[in-house]
Amino acid sequence: MTTGATVLLADDDRSVRMVLNQALHRIGCRVRATGSASGLWRMVEEGEGDIVVTDVHMPDGDALDLLPAIRKKRPDLPIIVMSAQNTVLTAIRAAEVGAYEYLPKPFDLNELLEFTQKALQRQVPEPDDAGAKAAEAREDNLPLIGRSPAMQDVYRVMARLMHTDLTVMISGESGTGKELVARALHNFGKRARGPFIAINMAAIPRELIESELFGHEKGAFTGATERGIGKFEQAQGGTLFLDEIGDMPAEAQTRLLRVLQEGEFTSVGGRTPRRADVRIIAATHQDLRALINVGRFREDLYYRLNVVPIRLPPLRERVDDVADLARTFLRRAEEEGLPRKTMSADGIARLKEHAWPGNVRELENLMRRLAALCPDEQIPVEVIEQELTARPGGGAHTDDMAEAGRTLGAAVELHLKRYFNMHGDSLPPPGLHDRVLREVELSLIAITLSATRGNQLKAAELLGINRNTLRKRIRELDIPVTRGKKLM
Repeated sequence: MTTGATVLLADDDRSVRMVLNQALHRIGCRVRATGSASGLWRMVEEGEGDIVVTDVHMPDGDALDLLPAIRKKRPDLPIIVMSAQNTVLTAIRAAEVGAYEYLPKPFDLNELLEFTQKALQRQVPEPDDAGAKAAEAREDNLPLIGRSPAMQDVYRVMARLMHTDLTVMISGESGTGKELVARALHNFGKRARGPFIAINMAAIPRELIESELFGHEKGAFTGATERGIGKFEQAQGGTLFLDEIGDMPAEAQTRLLRVLQEGEFTSVGGRTPRRADVRIIAATHQDLRALINVGRFREDLYYRLNVVPIRLPPLRERVDDVADLARTFLRRAEEEGLPRKTMSADGIARLKEHAWPGNVRELENLMRRLAALCPDEQIPVEVIEQELTARPGGGAHTDDMAEAGRTLGAAVELHLKRYFNMHGDSLPPPGLHDRVLREVELSLIAITLSATRGNQLKAAELLGINRNTLRKRIRELDIPVTRGKKLM
């Protein structure tokens, strides 16, 4: 229960303090508020408060710099961090200095209240000051760019994973930056001093994948042994990144599953098992569940790898990041010796309109090409238009993608064409009608519930179905329902 608990609230924005003050009072909390880091520290020193809710940047300092001192003086005091400086580093630093939760602004007010109630009932994690300093020192090398809501979800999951060895499955279209996420999980994690070894399953002949992964031995039974070291052995003490895991052949899948189950591996042709001291991060642009349905991927291996899933959004779902990404790529091109270039507002607007089938990689390549070839310092929107429409697939394919985004029928048709093409000369397994309808119905009900803030009566009316029917479908489709969800 939160009744009677005192919240120490720190934010330099008076309107935010007022809204949070009223909301926290509604759940039975007392509030002591301040607009400065020094004010927060005074309240902590006085022994006040059962929980801290604080913004990061305030006029007299950074709350994340203050958190280690608060944790040292009041180790039992849970801390919730809010920030408009929405980068992956902010989420990582907040986690590493012992924050109970990190919320990017603008945030869901009900979510903050829920975290506040949970924090008051749970034990606070131990801080990691050394990890925070290391993360701060590596700020200039931050691999991920973007402050969009879609990326904030990614950052928060990543922050929780930094000091674990949990297996991660990163999914996303080609060019979204899956390897960047894998490298960030390694570089900011507990295995940062160990090696990061990547292997792309799609780039290696099928008959060589097992040898590449596990190594090989020749003459093991004659005594004249010749060894080839595999990726598992190279990655000992570090991270092994298995890119395009959906292209792994069946035999290698079986061996990998055995390694994950037993924690050790044997080289091809060898007899001596070796301990597998590696963290596994896998990635794919394919729908592994669809591959399971057609017998191309082991279901038991999928569940071993998919311990923590991270979905990287395509660039068209994070258009707010296009400007930051474009400017960053131009700056990097300049650092590499290419002429300095800038973007106009019209140019940025045109980039945001593009469907980006190649995602962030396509945008990066475009910026490098413009930096090298455009004679003007400020790149004209006409030049950007020419580059986007002149590229292979830049016209018809982009129009198809845009049309798919405009009509539900076109989007479904595009999805189904890709699904049938994935099977080549074969046909999908029976039951396609029910599978497609179930997927569409799940999305329809989930989005409708979100729009009605979890009000099932309104959702049933909007959908035009009976309320009991809606409840039954929610239960059968396992759709989570959250009441009163409202963005601040």
